[in-house]
Amino acid sequence: MVPRSIGILLRKISGRASIGKAWFTTQQSHNSKFYDAIIVGGGMVGSTLACAIGGDTIFQNKKVLVLEAGPQVKLKELPELYSNRVSTVSPGSKKLLERVGAWKHIENMRVKPFQRMQVWDACGDGYLTFEASDDLEQAINMAYLVENNVLITALEMELENLRSNVDVLYQTKMNTFRIPSPDTNDVDSPWAEITLEDGQEFSTRLLVGADGFNSQVRKNSGIDSISHDYRQSGVVATLCFSEPTKNIVAWQRFLPTGPIAILPLTDSKSSLVWSTTTSHAKNLVSLPEERFVDAVNEALTDDISKNSLSEMASNLLHNVLSMVQPDYLGLQIPPRIAGIEKNSRASFPLGVNHSSYYVKPRMALIGDAAHRIHPLAGQGVNLGFGDVECLWNELRQAAIDGQDLGSLEHLLRYETARQKDVAVLMGVTHGLNTLFSTSFLPFVIARNLGIQMTNVMTPVKKQIMDYAMK
Repeated sequence: MVPRSIGILLRKISGRASIGKAWFTTQQSHNSKFYDAIIVGGGMVGSTLACAIGGDTIFQNKKVLVLEAGPQVKLKELPELYSNRVSTVSPGSKKLLERVGAWKHIENMRVKPFQRMQVWDACGDGYLTFEASDDLEQAINMAYLVENNVLITALEMELENLRSNVDVLYQTKMNTFRIPSPDTNDVDSPWAEITLEDGQEFSTRLLVGADGFNSQVRKNSGIDSISHDYRQSGVVATLCFSEPTKNIVAWQRFLPTGPIAILPLTDSKSSLVWSTTTSHAKNLVSLPEERFVDAVNEALTDDISKNSLSEMASNLLHNVLSMVQPDYLGLQIPPRIAGIEKNSRASFPLGVNHSSYYVKPRMALIGDAAHRIHPLAGQGVNLGFGDVECLWNELRQAAIDGQDLGSLEHLLRYETARQKDVAVLMGVTHGLNTLFSTSFLPFVIARNLGIQMTNVMTPVKKQIMDYAMK
């Protein structure tokens, strides 16, 4: 009888063999240049993996190639205006960026920490508050807001320090690639092979797809993905307050059309991420600035579709909880928005994607190439950083075990570990977006009572915080 673990491994391998013969090779090209790892996509996630491998002493004799379709982002100096594309970096992701040497560059540029978060329902009085620490004198940062161009520049700066191990080709696109068939003798077809649009050919032990949710690596390898169009768009902008504050709170309000969030950038500016219907998003982007600012303030403060029965139930529970927990905080109001930075408004479509596989022989997917979630939890890039850390650890273990970087055994361990984490968060974000995108009274009452109960259940909130800060 075949042991269960071996049987699972064989089924996974055989499942990855079901792609067209055009993508397999039985002979290694003798004219190709060899790299131990080739990373397709030099964004935040791909560049972090390149820094991790290139700066790790266990891989000191390994060579890494990064292929980036766009130009180099490196900022010679910080622009006066803040970018409207930002990422919420968790403390766990910060530690990873510290380990790969990029965080010191970020600190020398621009980064804004926050210590508190408030989430509330526009259709009722239910709300949740999260504090990174109860000790105000030793406040722990819940997360850090970093502009994407700052983050990428920091990684590019660190890659410059790793030029002996890492090569980066900008404005370079992949044309085709081939990966070895699992039922082909490794002597005949040992490596993954890649051809660029300019005709250059490379061979590698491990090909990593970090090329976004429209990943060419995923598509060309025949990996299916489950996708869902939310029929929503995210509107982003840089908001200016009427007066400076400490601005250490991230605010998120659930509207029937989708959540609106403002995240701290400075003491007087925040970044807007407003998920709403596609038609509403188009209208918001086209509004005159004054009317847009009014729309944001109204979305953050106005009563929307509140029902007297829902309010009565919510107020009753609120009074009970206030007696049980005297320090039970009331709902706070976010700062008033006075304007927006010039040309900072934009919108982008929202959807969810999840790849059926993350790995095949000598190939792995990371970041949005493997999974894409709704931005309401602010965890998209952190999932990608989690992929990097997990894959990095498995590659290190492969080296310790005397195997090469393309060991399918270790790639499968990476896939199993990451799919578990991603599936949980994907289910939570999709469920929350669905639950709050309705003003149906029974749902409104149930979710508001559930939110208020959760807000006083310290152990539950701690579990949520621990997960979000990983």
